[in-house]
Amino acid sequence: MHAPVIMVHGAFCGGWTFDAFRAPFETAGHRVLTPDLIGHDGASSATGVSMSDYARQISRLIEACESPPILIGHSMGGLVAQMAASRAPVSKLILLAPSPPWGVSGASLEEAVSAVSLYALGPYWMQAIAPDYGVVRRYSVDRLERAERKAIFARMTPESGRALWETLNWWLDPFMTTNVRAPACPVLAIAGGKDVIHPPATVRQTAARLGGQVEIFSEMSHWLPGEPGWEGVAERCLAFIAAEGRAAA
Repeated sequence: MHAPVIMVHGAFCGGWTFDAFRAPFETAGHRVLTPDLIGHDGASSATGVSMSDYARQISRLIEACESPPILIGHSMGGLVAQMAASRAPVSKLILLAPSPPWGVSGASLEEAVSAVSLYALGPYWMQAIAPDYGVVRRYSVDRLERAERKAIFARMTPESGRALWETLNWWLDPFMTTNVRAPACPVLAIAGGKDVIHPPATVRQTAARLGGQVEIFSEMSHWLPGEPGWEGVAERCLAFIAAEGRAAA
């Protein structure tokens, strides 16, 4: 029996991130769950929501599965997945361009800028932050055609400023909210070679923290579940799942 798969979306997004990406997993026989994180369903607010709240939401979903699921997280959802895997048992953990956990410093100028730029909004950790099309176009969906970029941006919702602060400014967080430990399962981290938000050097650090392996898709950027080449990313994920499954059998 195939393990269920839970896919966790990134900041400003929703379960719709995986509308196409989920299909190969379902074809392979997996039941796929793509929940909206708290405040991302378009009907409620993410104001004041912590990364711990997101991780708790996903860990409860893990515990409700009939068997330990495969957990896949993209971008900030990759950090949520890391945190959830520290709380509840998963069979595999796959991270797509993941945000790094507490203690892992960024490797690019863009990462440093993103960590301080939100302070221009004042006490942004008390707000829900609206998505910025210029930032999304430049750093997240940069390899998509304009019509696709616009369609994705139209579906985005405000993100918790608190969650962004806990993720981007972890060194100021006395509670070490995003601190994680290596899970008791195989870990695969995938990076896009052209991703400047979570570049390969940062993803390698994250994988090392978790005792996992790394795969670099040199021609890809940040939107790994949906930009050109996403099918190859899905294939690599499925190969990792199958290989590890055979090893455990």
